[in-house]
Amino acid sequence: MKIDIVTPLGRIYTGEIKEATFPGIEGEFGVLEGHAPLVTTLNPGLITIKKENGKEEVIAINWGYVEVTPDHINVLVDGAVPVSGASESEIAKSIEKAKQLLKDAMDSDALVATVEAKIESAARNI
Repeated sequence: MKIDIVTPLGRIYTGEIKEATFPGIEGEFGVLEGHAPLVTTLNPGLITIKKENGKEEVIAINWGYVEVTPDHINVLVDGAVPVSGASESEIAKSIEKAKQLLKDAMDSDALVATVEAKIESAARNI
């Protein structure tokens, strides 16, 4: 299945994936190939992408929309930060950018703390 993640500044991710998890307006949900068509709003949080080779990519978003078809996922978000890097210092910088993006988008300290913990956990698994 193919996924495209786009911000107003351009495409930040495209590729073939095995599955993806999104921070939906009514809670976190996963998508596999063959998923029923769906369009929904995304809350601030993390998009987790599992590639065909089993590796995971994590992208922090502030809000947006996702359109799911049986073989393609289109994600339109206002702001996004990939939580990745070639070195520990690059990963640390992207974690800080992701945290700031989410803090700017959220009004609940408890929700911010929960998502920050998910970012830290995801970064350790990269």
